[in-house]
Amino acid sequence: MVRSSLSGFPELLPAERFAELSILDTLRHTFELHGFSPLETRAVETLDTLAKKGETSKEVYSLSRVNAQAGDKVDSLGLHFDLTVPFARYVVENSGHLVFPFKRYQIQKVWRGERPQEGRFREFTQADIDVVGQDTLPFHYEVELPLVMAEALAQLNVGQFLVQVNNRKVCEGFYRGLGIEDVAGTLRTIDKLDKIGAENVARVLVEEIGTTSEQAEAALRLAEIAGDDAAAIVDQVRSLGVTHHLLTEGLGELHDLLAEAQSRRPGAVRAVLKIARGLDYYTGSVYETLLVDHEDLGSVGGGGRYDSLATSGKKTYPGVGVSIGVTRLLSRLLRDAEVSRPVATTVLVAVANEEDRHRSNVIAQALRERGIPADVAPSAAKFGKQIRYADRLGIPFVWFPGDNQVKDIRSGEQLAADPITWAPPADDLYPRTTFTQGVQSS
Repeated sequence: MVRSSLSGFPELLPAERFAELSILDTLRHTFELHGFSPLETRAVETLDTLAKKGETSKEVYSLSRVNAQAGDKVDSLGLHFDLTVPFARYVVENSGHLVFPFKRYQIQKVWRGERPQEGRFREFTQADIDVVGQDTLPFHYEVELPLVMAEALAQLNVGQFLVQVNNRKVCEGFYRGLGIEDVAGTLRTIDKLDKIGAENVARVLVEEIGTTSEQAEAALRLAEIAGDDAAAIVDQVRSLGVTHHLLTEGLGELHDLLAEAQSRRPGAVRAVLKIARGLDYYTGSVYETLLVDHEDLGSVGGGGRYDSLATSGKKTYPGVGVSIGVTRLLSRLLRDAEVSRPVATTVLVAVANEEDRHRSNVIAQALRERGIPADVAPSAAKFGKQIRYADRLGIPFVWFPGDNQVKDIRSGEQLAADPITWAPPADDLYPRTTFTQGVQSS
């Protein structure tokens, strides 16, 4: 990625943008195969709406207007920093026009005021899928969504990945069974386990959250449990000796999710009970996705079940969603990306002289009408110079209008051709992106 003069706001060269578009096209196609409809929401929300996300609200970019006048309300607005909260607001406002359960995908820019570092940006593209019901939403959607995201990553061929799952009911029920009062604070603290380590987590739980040392130790033992065997996970949790009705419910759901995942996509989904997702609105299954060969990059996606985020007061719209941080994923994949050319143009139509430019335009238009990207040389320079211009751009073919000859400037092969019937090889029609990890598109 091109280093922007503003830290955390990446910019892409044309070849890098083609690489990004190849990822977006694959995601969009996969989502649509599973019945998700496209949606775009506004970039701006009220600060009150954005604050529903919880502690991340401190990262919101607020808006102000230059030369604002008395009575302006722009100071109460901010840029959205994820797509779930705006989507919840959209559902409530447009519920009368939607058919439930409503399945949507959304691919947009978001903004987050955190410290930029590798894989973390202040402006980035996120791809979300969500299913929202009216009043109720069946549990099977909590199973479906991580499997759809796993399929999307498999289509991208990003190498080995792992969708880590947990259930907030397991954690909350376990903490309540221990007698912990600040359940939300405990969840947020456990979610920082990888960042600050077990010793610091235990200290924060005791000194700031108010647990006893024994409660903190038990919470950490729960967080150590991981695996993909559904029955074994349940047995390990029960062996800790804590009981609570919410814990029982969560274990049943986690078991069913793991069992279905092992049946449909073996090895892609693993229970990791330290995954808590430190956002206040999650109520059931939660997910985080890692690239196995790039664990230092951290999570490239996540999400979960939410029951009360979208509500009109009279009706509630429970949902479940997962997202992929496209920009974070791209930042690592671009290290080994190869793009066949940085322009879409397949053919450059040469210009013999400016008086004959119209003839070149007619040939280019005939090619375009058949879906072949074509451009016309910027000037009637010597043909050698026009060929060098095409070569610098990576355009594979040059068309000479005088005798209708087309030249593959890579091999030097030149043949007579008719713009009404000629077509390039399929691999040359559009730029192709290849990653060492295997992402391909055309």
